[in-house]
Amino acid sequence: MDHSHAPVLEALAAYHATGQTPFTPPGHKQGRGADPRVLEALGDAVFRSDILATSGLDDRTSSGGVLERAQALMADAVGADHTFFSTCGSSLSVKSAMLSVAGPHERLVVGRDAHKSVISGLILSGQEPIWVRPQWDPDLHLAHPPSPQAFAAALRDHPDAKGALVTSPTPYGTCADLCAIADECHRQGKPLIVDEAWGAHLPFHPSLPTWAMDAGADVCVTSVHKMGSALEQTSVFHLQGDLIDPAVLKAREDLLGTTSPSVLLYAALDGWRRQMVEHGHALYDRALAVAEALRGQMETLDGFHVHGRADFCAPGRAADLDPLQVIVDISALGTTGYRAADWLRAHHGVNLHVSDHRRISAQLTHADNEDTTKVLVTALADLVDHLGDLRPAAPVHIPSPEELTLEQVVLPRDAFFGETEQIPIAKAEGRITAEMLTPYPPGIPAALPGERLNRQVLDYLRSGVEAGMVVPDAADQKVRSIRVAIEK
Repeated sequence: MDHSHAPVLEALAAYHATGQTPFTPPGHKQGRGADPRVLEALGDAVFRSDILATSGLDDRTSSGGVLERAQALMADAVGADHTFFSTCGSSLSVKSAMLSVAGPHERLVVGRDAHKSVISGLILSGQEPIWVRPQWDPDLHLAHPPSPQAFAAALRDHPDAKGALVTSPTPYGTCADLCAIADECHRQGKPLIVDEAWGAHLPFHPSLPTWAMDAGADVCVTSVHKMGSALEQTSVFHLQGDLIDPAVLKAREDLLGTTSPSVLLYAALDGWRRQMVEHGHALYDRALAVAEALRGQMETLDGFHVHGRADFCAPGRAADLDPLQVIVDISALGTTGYRAADWLRAHHGVNLHVSDHRRISAQLTHADNEDTTKVLVTALADLVDHLGDLRPAAPVHIPSPEELTLEQVVLPRDAFFGETEQIPIAKAEGRITAEMLTPYPPGIPAALPGERLNRQVLDYLRSGVEAGMVVPDAADQKVRSIRVAIEK
């Protein structure tokens, strides 16, 4: 296929060139109705390119096939059979994939390190999760993706499960052995969904971890806004093989998706695909070199340890590591990642990616260079010089892997939509939570609806909040009280 074309962008240019006059939404009519103060902040181009997908970008019947051609080019670029665009983020895409594999009360094997969007999918669908435990590093207090053997055992013990879902890469850049997991699923005739939200860049350079389609996954969900050049909310999901009907996947997306998709987001996806096909290899040659240099510079700072493959990749840990996720252990500084991240933002305008009780991380992409990383290193060096402002840090009570593993008592959907009450955290031990309790970022629930709470996880959440952890989906974000199911 000719990847010099960008059908959405070309159709957008044609719309302007032909002088169309819209008597349709959006109501701002090419920005003519927008408040001048909004135009000053956002610019004219945003409104000028905000048009309808049908009766705008394409005709009323979509006979121009603009979106279809753009999606076909995307599929060709990465070697998938089918690709679908989403303007509601991978949170919608992963739910569509889950619903294409299993229905209400059917079983889905899921890694317990799944993002909260997957848990939302379980709540909406009524599916029963068969949890697969991550591979815990008890020394670093970090979860790596589950092993292929764990998925094989879960599928073997639950032959009625309709498929499996694994998250790879994690927000910490660690990757599952996707080839082996896909083989285990296919050996039992089950499809594999990969939540590869952090892996949009993986198909475009051989020195990056193997991406899901090359590993044999059936559906791969990718957030192009995370590691690509597209706008926030842009996502694609790719399909290959014959275990999932593309018409079913499209219908599930149509069920959840908006009927008013943003042409701005479509255009950004289309342009990113062309950029990656034409320039991706060279861009990631440079990005990988920038990341390697940054890792070396950060490692020289007192109290910093930059995690690499030697820390994360070994039997019982991750299979691979994305070097563009620069994960730094700062526990030797005597402070937390929460406090360090807040200090860097307040004093240097530097915004970090993941921060936890002992780590900070910088997410690099092809957009970074020596200038941006110099700003980061300068800020980190200044942080070391001001540690007195960051000590003492409040302790976070980290449970053992066994203590973090809560019992799933009822379906997530039943607990979430059932009768509930808000009770003080001191009375929550032994109760069934009716809400997600998710340290964010990275957005992996410590407790989710239907799980029975224990004292260790409650202490972890409360001490975490006291230390600076954010739990945005809790009804009480200070986690002084918990929403629990009323058991009869």
